[in-house]
Amino acid sequence: MIETLMKRFALSEEGAKGLVKATIACGVADLALMLPVGLLYALVCDFLSGGGALRGYAFYGLGIAGALALVLLTEFWKYNATYFSTYRESGECRIRLAEKLRRLPLSFFGQKDLADLTNTILGDVQTAEQMFSHYVPQFYGSILSTCLVAVGLLCYDGQMALAALWVLPVALVIVGVSKKTQNYFTRKQSAALVSVADGVQECLETVRDLKSNKAEQAYLDGLNKKIDALEGRMIKSELGAAMFVVPAQMILKLGMASTALVGSMRLVSGELSLPLFALFLLAVSRLYEPLSFSLQNLAAMNSLQVNIDRMNEIDHCAEQGGGGSFAPKGYDVVFDHVGFTYNSGETVLKDVSFTARQSQVTALIGPSGGGKSTAAKLAARFWDADRGTVTVGGVDVKTVDPEKLLTAFSIVFQDVTLFNNTVMENIRIGRKDATDAEVMEAAKAAMCGEFIAKLPQGYQTMIGENGSTLSGGERQRISIARALLKDAPIILLDEATASLDAENETEIQQAISRLVKDKTVLIIAHRMRTVENADRIVVLDRGTVVETGAPAELMAQNGAFARMVRLQTESQAWSLG
Repeated sequence: MIETLMKRFALSEEGAKGLVKATIACGVADLALMLPVGLLYALVCDFLSGGGALRGYAFYGLGIAGALALVLLTEFWKYNATYFSTYRESGECRIRLAEKLRRLPLSFFGQKDLADLTNTILGDVQTAEQMFSHYVPQFYGSILSTCLVAVGLLCYDGQMALAALWVLPVALVIVGVSKKTQNYFTRKQSAALVSVADGVQECLETVRDLKSNKAEQAYLDGLNKKIDALEGRMIKSELGAAMFVVPAQMILKLGMASTALVGSMRLVSGELSLPLFALFLLAVSRLYEPLSFSLQNLAAMNSLQVNIDRMNEIDHCAEQGGGGSFAPKGYDVVFDHVGFTYNSGETVLKDVSFTARQSQVTALIGPSGGGKSTAAKLAARFWDADRGTVTVGGVDVKTVDPEKLLTAFSIVFQDVTLFNNTVMENIRIGRKDATDAEVMEAAKAAMCGEFIAKLPQGYQTMIGENGSTLSGGERQRISIARALLKDAPIILLDEATASLDAENETEIQQAISRLVKDKTVLIIAHRMRTVENADRIVVLDRGTVVETGAPAELMAQNGAFARMVRLQTESQAWSLG
């Protein structure tokens, strides 16, 4: 049963056990609330039997005190079993999903956008948290307590029990058949919610461009339409639930009427005693209450499956495999007839072969979309090649755990990612155990020292979300300092100097040159001056290697590389005049 609950509700083993305990607690709490019915039945029997002083004040006083104490204890148990257990599971679920995302290949993120994943980890988990703390255990607990009470009523009088209980399966069926409808509305609502989140995020990220082009109003008009669409979807979801819940709750009310009607007829005919009739009237007055509340929540539970499916999609996604050991013979990066196609069907690399040797700088150049960045990411195993092999020191990267493999790489991407922390800590990410002196040395090597000295608190200055208080060149230099601090045997620079001026670019290249010894350096660049001192050039065009060799050799061949150099030289002479 535990395994079934884990699969059904995307729970951990501890969470599934907690759900079982919460359900039992809710059922016991509902049963405890039936104790006053027993006391009232005893009171009615005493009155009708002419018992005078009844059973004594002590009996009823102790009974009331005992009932109150039991209700308090069971409610306390119910509260702890539902809320505390659920909140622990919710926290563990978010951590589990985040850890899973960390281990997934980048191909997964190519199919998802940020708003969708954020909505799953925050929104879907929050929805599940509310369901498991307020609805699910209460529903199954009410079913459990109702079944036990139903057995007791059947033992007293089968005919009266049927008159009281026939509404329960009918109401459950009415709400149960709404599951497909609820899932439909919930999927539409989730899609509308993601669309709004995408729109808000895009608006915040592009507000500068919107303002500069006077496009704010047009964009906000489109965003308002998305918000209106979400509002409409939420209203439809509520109406869709109400169409089934309201009739089901009305059916439950008929149970009281049928019990009173059948009981009155049997009482008049002498088939039923007055105390037993009173017992059933008291029982049904309490019997339907927990189930009526649960039926209202059953509609919400039906829609929970959509949220569970979204979480399971992440949880069940295949991870990149690989062993934990990595013992390469050197750090040559070799591409051997490599082919790669994105999930969209776009072929990026076709039969690519080249070698980036240790102690050398290998430059990947070529037109945009030629496959340069993709090749670098295949080397670090951000994706896995569809065909051929990529090896590091003779070891196929597919056989190595991605996190273990990345310990051998220092990477600087064109799109820099910084954190809302100090300059010191942003650089220290490259090596968490680095001393302050080592961080400062890496910063100076990356030409960061001058601008850091001008910051209000120097290395202890907070730089804002993604380094918002810094210029593009400053952000890129901090990213380079982070990579230099890591001091890994393989360095990947993907347009790492694109945001630097000519003077700083030259200084950065000199700093990199001092670190090249015994390292494999793979540079991706569009500007020819960035790679003019490279040991080897690999020209990629339309996913294939069209030229490879030393810069001087390629210039002598007067091929693609020489043509790119001439074009950039001519473009530098262009002026507005």
